Amino acid sequence: MQFNSYSFIFVFLPLSIVLYYLANRIKPAFGKAVLILAGAAFYSFGRLEMLPVLGISILVNFAAALVIRRSPRFRGLLLALPVIINVGLLFYFKYYNFLIQSIDDFFGRNIPLKSIILPAGISFYTFQQIAYIVAVWRNEITDIKLTDYLVYILYFPRILMGPVTEPAEFLEEINDASRKKTDPGRIAIGIRLFSAGIVKKTFLAAAFSGAVGWIYGNIVTATPMDCILLMLFYTFEIYFDFSGYSDMALGVSSMLNIDLPVNFDSPYKALSMRDFWKRWHISLTKFLTKYIYIPLGGSRKGKVLTCVNVMAVFLISGLWHGANWSFVLWGALNGAFFCLDRAFEKFEKKVFAPVRWVVTFGILNVLWLLFSSQSVALWQLILRRILSLRSLAVSEGLYELFTFTKTKYEMFVFLLAAFFICLVPENSYKTREKTTAVSLLLSAAMFVMGVLCMGTEAVFIYSGF
Repeated sequence: MQFNSYSFIFVFLPLSIVLYYLANRIKPAFGKAVLILAGAAFYSFGRLEMLPVLGISILVNFAAALVIRRSPRFRGLLLALPVIINVGLLFYFKYYNFLIQSIDDFFGRNIPLKSIILPAGISFYTFQQIAYIVAVWRNEITDIKLTDYLVYILYFPRILMGPVTEPAEFLEEINDASRKKTDPGRIAIGIRLFSAGIVKKTFLAAAFSGAVGWIYGNIVTATPMDCILLMLFYTFEIYFDFSGYSDMALGVSSMLNIDLPVNFDSPYKALSMRDFWKRWHISLTKFLTKYIYIPLGGSRKGKVLTCVNVMAVFLISGLWHGANWSFVLWGALNGAFFCLDRAFEKFEKKVFAPVRWVVTFGILNVLWLLFSSQSVALWQLILRRILSLRSLAVSEGLYELFTFTKTKYEMFVFLLAAFFICLVPENSYKTREKTTAVSLLLSAAMFVMGVLCMGTEAVFIYSGF
């Protein structure tokens, strides 16, 4: 099930909220049961075949948590085993065929690939499972309960695409008696965030997605200017798509009186790649920092090893996003630019801020183009075409995608609007509590507009990761 579907907005969501608060009036344990059942239903809607993998993962990890908590000896081994199992499951479903295909290509072999269906959300719930196991191992969680664990893993506002949450913080909120009662203010905040998210997804991201798909479908005849626009369109598509999802997730959770961590903080205002990664997919960055970068030594062992640790984190991040060499190279290049920012930080601060922004935004566009390309070769082909810049002509078919009147300027209006939204207003999460008559009317208008633009249920980009 997707957030941007009629069944979710008009049936599943209101029913889940009403049942949750009614159940809490009877007994808090019943409220948790509602969240568990809602999460299982949300996850398995239309894809029951994915439940067994999630179920096995849940059983293995909860059993491991119990063993770790009750066994003072061999704690290192007890931690390593479930982590290896989690990573092993993720590797099999997401990377097995990628590894075999790479071996075939490199060594000229012909090892047959397997027909493997990637379980929805496996990248995200695997990280959540690992976070829970480590939290138990570190004694951050001492009272292990099956219901709490199931709510943590199956919490439907973030099971598929995050944000990644710290288990101890989440469980503290889910057991807070003051959060069990209906809070009209929190529901109003949730509706505002959800409305902002749905219009980002169904109107803005959808418009840019159509253009991106058209250019890739006509890449053989695409002009250099088409390819430049492709970079811009995908840069805005992935932001409005994923930040739209995150806004909706935070909004739904707010309606349930549970706080999820913010995932975006105006990332395209960044003046460096380091600054960007403090603003983009913040929960994943924090997870990789806490569970990979710091255990590797962080920045405590000199500049060279710090750079090595940074590169390791970004390579893992790239591979986590997808089983393709383009993602690996994307991670490596992000890591390299991050290290360069660290090395030249003092010099960069002396550069005129608008110049820093232009350079950073340009780098982001080139890297997002790689992220969206099916192969490194395709990325190189598009870059070569851009660098040739033989003309500034734009394909007529591309104009037509944005044409609602008899002029050709709607496409540029969309681009200007995207720049304005990304660079001028304050982050919607930061202004969530500023409720006025104008903000309520704007939220209502965005909700209506978002629902009217839904059409067919479009999947989110990160649902494939």
